[in-house]
Amino acid sequence: MLAMDTLLSMKVFRQVVESGSFVGAAERLNLSTAMTSKHLMHLEKHLGTRLLNRSSRSLSLTESGKLFFERCKVILEDMEEAESVVGSVSGVPRGTLRVSLPSWTATRQLVEFVATYRQRYPEVVLDLSFEDRVVDIIEEGYDLAIRATLDQPPAGLIARPLRPMPFVIAASKDYVKRCGVPKSPGDLAQHDCIMIGSGQSWLLTGPNGDIEAPARVVLRFGSMTVAVAHAVCTGIGLAPLPRILFEDSMFRDSLCPVLTQHPLRHPDIYAIYVSRKHLPLKIRTFVDHVFEYDRIPLPWDDAETA
Repeated sequence: MLAMDTLLSMKVFRQVVESGSFVGAAERLNLSTAMTSKHLMHLEKHLGTRLLNRSSRSLSLTESGKLFFERCKVILEDMEEAESVVGSVSGVPRGTLRVSLPSWTATRQLVEFVATYRQRYPEVVLDLSFEDRVVDIIEEGYDLAIRATLDQPPAGLIARPLRPMPFVIAASKDYVKRCGVPKSPGDLAQHDCIMIGSGQSWLLTGPNGDIEAPARVVLRFGSMTVAVAHAVCTGIGLAPLPRILFEDSMFRDSLCPVLTQHPLRHPDIYAIYVSRKHLPLKIRTFVDHVFEYDRIPLPWDDAETA
């Protein structure tokens, strides 16, 4: 391999460690698993030491691997920062932007957003990860996290509010034909409901404050994923969904909102990133593009839709 390939091998090594597998690293870097393995072997040969202990089930860092990984991260982050500084001077954002997003944002609208961003900023490579956990953006090497939360964002980071994300209870049109529409929160105890998490009720809002509405739970999901919307569309039952899914072409012909006079408490969406004196252009342009692009029409008025 050429000497310049050592830098790519370092990037591969970092991704193998952070993803926990050669397959995960290969997917992130758009390489074959075999090429990923070759890069690691090249790096170990170049350094004259073993970096990873490999078995059929797991990977672990050797003592040398731990030391090299820490230095490797610093070098790669310094290089990314240098690229950002150059981009800031030239006015052209460039480099790889690693973004963590909730899995329910994996919609056609997001793909359209990415397409318009790439048309405007072709020198930025977007590396998107969909996960339903709170990531440590510093420890895990993310540039940016998009998160919906009812609570205050974590201290010590920049959390820029993007927009509220209303959640309402959704049904499929077939379910409504079979079982009717709940007219009040109390009716939910007589309807099949899909619960996210371990609760037995939904906290709705009304003209006189919050209402705790017990639900007849027939299915549970550990977190809010697009699979919940698919479950609603099949007619299994009612579930709280973000309004954005009602406009997605995959769901809009099947879903209808119910009890819209009693929406659930809605989270706010934040862009979360590390506080830096000079914010890289790739982050600034991505967040600004969200503000420009995020004009989602509401699929209903204040009236109940059946």
